[in-house]
Amino acid sequence: MSAGPVEVYNGTAGVANTGGDSLTGDLNIYYSDGDFAWIMTSSALVLLMVPGVGFFYSGLARRKSALALIWLSMMSIAIVGFQWFFWGYSLTFSHTGSAFIGDLSNFGLMKVLGQPSVGSSKIPDILFCLYQGMFAAITPALAIGAAADRGRMLPCVVFMFIWATIVYDPIAYWTWNANGWSFKMGGLDFAGGTPVHISSGAAALAYSLMLGKRRGYNDISGLPYRPHNVTHVVLGTVFLWVGWFGFNGGSALAANMRAVMACIVTHIAASVGGFTWCLLDYRLEQKWSTVGFCSGVIAGLVAITPGSGYVTPWAAVIYGVVGGVVCNFATKIKFLIGIDDALDIFAEHAVGGIVGNLLTGLFAADYIAHLDGSSTIPGGWINHNYIQLAYQLADCAAGFGYSFVMTCVILFLMNLVPGLSLRADPREEEVGLDDGQLGEFAYDYVELSRDAAHALLPGEDPAANLTRGVRGTT
Repeated sequence: MSAGPVEVYNGTAGVANTGGDSLTGDLNIYYSDGDFAWIMTSSALVLLMVPGVGFFYSGLARRKSALALIWLSMMSIAIVGFQWFFWGYSLTFSHTGSAFIGDLSNFGLMKVLGQPSVGSSKIPDILFCLYQGMFAAITPALAIGAAADRGRMLPCVVFMFIWATIVYDPIAYWTWNANGWSFKMGGLDFAGGTPVHISSGAAALAYSLMLGKRRGYNDISGLPYRPHNVTHVVLGTVFLWVGWFGFNGGSALAANMRAVMACIVTHIAASVGGFTWCLLDYRLEQKWSTVGFCSGVIAGLVAITPGSGYVTPWAAVIYGVVGGVVCNFATKIKFLIGIDDALDIFAEHAVGGIVGNLLTGLFAADYIAHLDGSSTIPGGWINHNYIQLAYQLADCAAGFGYSFVMTCVILFLMNLVPGLSLRADPREEEVGLDDGQLGEFAYDYVELSRDAAHALLPGEDPAANLTRGVRGTT
């Protein structure tokens, strides 16, 4: 397996171009088969993460809205898959553009084929498009969990397309396109601390704010509901943990030692984050929490994401501990600010992404980045490059602020459009989004009411519930 291109590309570069004519030449000769195999595999792993998000969110939510969250996650794949083909890839990874956004030179994937990508000369545009399209799909899926229990489905779907275009694409451009202002400034974000996690966490907070609190929400204790299906939470965590190897490891954009190191530090941070969160929860109730472990794993994974291609294994332990601790305590912020963030997306993703970005400013090591044989960075504080922390902070602030404000603007304007009101009506909230919006259910028995108002009276026939308007299981 070649570590680099078999032959050096000598065609048109720097502008939109197919990279050659496949009828008169072999466009594959510039790339390694091993790099192709790894990035295609990584693309599939990141795709697996999207239903993982759905199961994770579904398990945390109430039984009567469980299927809606899985449905929204799957719709994110479809909606953003089209958006990415239509103009998303061009706006984010065109070879030309300003400091803030790309152009439409690759509109409809025009001329996206064999030219070396803006991400790495080791893979062509078409493969980079496939891989980055999965990142674009998972980010709205992370944010849209804010609709839990109270958000209508149609506005969520419309929001995904608009948000991906106006928010995700510009932030990803700033961070990963060589023309982007953050990239030029020197910001380090290996796999999506700002474009994926901070942006989705900020959007979830904004969505929760614009939707308003769920019925029965209490500012002190939230809602008196526990996760309805912890098995789904575990299943979602497994999908995410496995998929994160493609998420972070694939971001090396080649099959090399840097990719292996990214996988190693990802696994260490997840492991440490899991038992850190467990210990924090145990101190309160003297019980070992499965949901706490899964939450800690996600916190560790989120935190290590921006630094996974830059830091050492010992630093990954710090990422796991700090990510687990800070995200755990950040779950209390929603009570302080009075926003009903139903699934703690802000605490896990926005706060976890900020933690990861700042720690990268401290622990990024030049020799780790150079494990791919070509990347050169000044490093972070451990390389005595003290300005790096300021760059990371600027990147965090810009990403969070832009995502939060633009999400509020998008939702405010959408709510004015007839048919796109954000919130489900009170009756749909009462029966649940699965019944009110989908007409399908995650479980057969979900149609049996457990409300006290529908409890049987002493000696009453069970069929009496049907006369009260409660849907039967048949």
